[in-house]
Amino acid sequence: MSNPANNWQSPEAEKRLAKRYAAERRFKLLGLSAVGLSMAFLVFLIGTMLSGGLGGIDWAFLTGSDSTEPDTAGVWGAVKGSLLTMIVTIVLALPMGVLAAVYLEEFAPRNRWIDMVEVSINNLAAVPSIIFGLLGLAVFINFLGMPRSSPLVGGMTLALMTMPVIVIAGRNAIKAVPPSIRDAALAVGASRVQTVFHHVLPLALPGILTGAIIGMARALGETAPLLMIGMRAFVSTPPSGITDPATVLPMQIFLWSDEVDRAFVQNTSAAILVLLAFLLTMNGFAIYLRNKFETRW
Repeated sequence: MSNPANNWQSPEAEKRLAKRYAAERRFKLLGLSAVGLSMAFLVFLIGTMLSGGLGGIDWAFLTGSDSTEPDTAGVWGAVKGSLLTMIVTIVLALPMGVLAAVYLEEFAPRNRWIDMVEVSINNLAAVPSIIFGLLGLAVFINFLGMPRSSPLVGGMTLALMTMPVIVIAGRNAIKAVPPSIRDAALAVGASRVQTVFHHVLPLALPGILTGAIIGMARALGETAPLLMIGMRAFVSTPPSGITDPATVLPMQIFLWSDEVDRAFVQNTSAAILVLLAFLLTMNGFAIYLRNKFETRW
């Protein structure tokens, strides 16, 4: 005789199934509520910025530089400073982060020294950003004598802050590549270097670019490290190179929001919209590259 607890047609089994389905529905409802709440905050933020700053965006605002008069102030100097700073950041952080991830995951021996390096990288990803600003001030400006308030120093400081995120994401992406890919390449005579750079790295590239997107988005919105290296200075002329004095969009927004003249409120909202557009453009291009190089196996 069969046990009623194991009979799926019994009332006890039907009750257990009903409880499971009810728990699943509650979980789906909770997840949907979380998504809806996040979207509501995002819509509220964008709606508030559009209502407050859309009227202030015109050609003069987009092509002008900072000014003490709100009617003549523009964001081009800050946009150019952000662009130059991000170029320096990505040129330094992405190659170094990817190479570090490749070495740690594919070539590094398993010993106590490597374990300490891995723990240090994980800890660096959680260090407050202002600490990197103090490091940039002490090393790049005070010790090396690099130009203060320049995209070069700002980019190098943000590269130090971004690189641990890229290393962690790169290692996870490389680890996700199936071992059979490595075994097949080695079986046909490829060296370890050829296996990594011809087979493993192309397959891990989408995940690596995802980490780069997260790191660059964080770097683009940072103000604390740049405060420490002097990028909050009033700069009325757009920088012509990475060594010229410059400011960035988050810093420009901070400066305008602190102005006594309430006419800068519209400029602040308009600059936030420009920053969001800058961020979406940069992330969209990175996502395009990620999808283009994505390989399925």
